[in-house]
Amino acid sequence: MGRQHFNGLKTAGLFGFLWAVLLGIGYLVATAAGNSAFLWLFAGLGLLGTAYGYWNSAGIAIRAMRAYPVSELEAPEMYRIVRELSTAARQPMPALYISPTAAPNAFATGRNPRNAAVCCTEGILRMLDERELRGVLGHELMHVYNRDILTSSVAAAVAGMITSVAQFLLFFGGGNRNNPIGAIALVFLAPLAAMMIQLAISRTREYDADEDGARLTGDPLALASALEKLDAGTAKAPLPATRDLVDVSHLMIANPFRGGGMAKLFATHPPMADRISRLRQMAGYPEA
Repeated sequence: MGRQHFNGLKTAGLFGFLWAVLLGIGYLVATAAGNSAFLWLFAGLGLLGTAYGYWNSAGIAIRAMRAYPVSELEAPEMYRIVRELSTAARQPMPALYISPTAAPNAFATGRNPRNAAVCCTEGILRMLDERELRGVLGHELMHVYNRDILTSSVAAAVAGMITSVAQFLLFFGGGNRNNPIGAIALVFLAPLAAMMIQLAISRTREYDADEDGARLTGDPLALASALEKLDAGTAKAPLPATRDLVDVSHLMIANPFRGGGMAKLFATHPPMADRISRLRQMAGYPEA
């Protein structure tokens, strides 16, 4: 829980940058059109995107994975583990979902602990033993408790809006006619800036959730073992890189897509080998 305040400061800085990019596009369009109303329009779009991401963060990811809610009778092991960990953390029990896909993965979503959801795929439930599943669920719960999910979800909504607006301007030839190079640069750099912010959010907070989740379960080696299996499992059974899945992929514990070369450069997750090494060091086993 101690990361909440620090994450709040980082969140403010990240959102400030995203909003600056969005308002920069608005200023460019307003200058080109000679109408300041466009600046207010883009500010309004930013507010709408933030509000939408805040109130619908859980539903967006759940729908993308076609997940369904499960009762304790349907998923007794998952319920037992989450209840034990939630009780240990003195936090409310989240809603539990299962996604009907063979790709092994898990994610948490929701704007706060009282409105949170944890989802496992059928693939991960078949792949992991109880100890490893406990490690994964501890990781996901710490994303919720550290307020990572809200930040990632709202940032994804605003970043997606920046990208869409930039693509719209490029397609319709928008921009400042007196400075076409600057206009084109902004159109291309806006989605790139949004992407880099998403990468920063996802990568640093995966390390934090690994560490905090291992402390919550008291078993860092269990999570390390789970990550080893997930690394191999997601390579064998990747998810299709559709737009709706790409938008929520940063929420998942393992990169769900197959990729190499430049794809690794823009991966939303830190290298699995680094995560496993850190967990082994926590347990006193620095050598792989």
